[in-house]
Amino acid sequence: MATVRLDQKSRALTRSVPDSYHSALANYFGSGPTDIELARAQHSAYCEAMKASGIEVTVLSADENHPDCIFVEDQAVIIDGHVLLPVPGHPSRVNEQPPIADYLIEKMGGAQICRMSGDARMDGGDILRLGDLFFVGRSSRTNDEGIKELEDLLHHLNYELRIIDIPEGALHLTSIASTPTDNVIIAPEGMLSKDAFGELPEGSEVYWMPIEETYGCNTIGLPGNKVLVAEGYPTVLEKMQELGLESVVLDVSQFRAGDGSLTCCSLFY
Repeated sequence: MATVRLDQKSRALTRSVPDSYHSALANYFGSGPTDIELARAQHSAYCEAMKASGIEVTVLSADENHPDCIFVEDQAVIIDGHVLLPVPGHPSRVNEQPPIADYLIEKMGGAQICRMSGDARMDGGDILRLGDLFFVGRSSRTNDEGIKELEDLLHHLNYELRIIDIPEGALHLTSIASTPTDNVIIAPEGMLSKDAFGELPEGSEVYWMPIEETYGCNTIGLPGNKVLVAEGYPTVLEKMQELGLESVVLDVSQFRAGDGSLTCCSLFY
């Protein structure tokens, strides 16, 4: 989940891989999942890696009617005890949300819950946080009405929001960028302009990776100076080492096959 700071990552919500996962949407990174058991093994390793970093991980049951249900990041936006429940940008994914919403409402107690309505559309994967600065991708899944509702929430919390137009070859903002720490962004050179993120706070930096390592630019920073990194992206891995981070490298080939990345499969709260 890309909307919480490192010090807020104590619990994570995930969801099991359904038998129907082979029918997951796939138009960007992947051509469709091919091995359900491998997907489950990779998902289990992903959960175990978070647990090893001290994260309390909950795994909700799969929903066979929704092949993409493992990608929980898109179904809720959690910011400082506030939960924004968006209307997902793809119609087939809208009904994945109720059990996730119910769980968060129960477990987060006094959290303020906001629900999108009308023509607003947003996937949680289009939001990226760098400290107290937020970015949102205007994409095929997130429209201006959805961005306005996010902006209203962030204005209430005294945070700044910047809009980034997502190129046609990418699904979400977090498909092409991530924050392995609270002051570092990594993104692929050529997918976004060098000034896409604007002027950053003092001490923050964007590091540009080769475009062929676009998928590897999705990482998850964890407490204890650790970072989850997808297998097969040596430049990204080298940069994490240069930053002094301990990389936990995971094979997520079946996530990628369904257009998913590391951040897609968890909600931190």
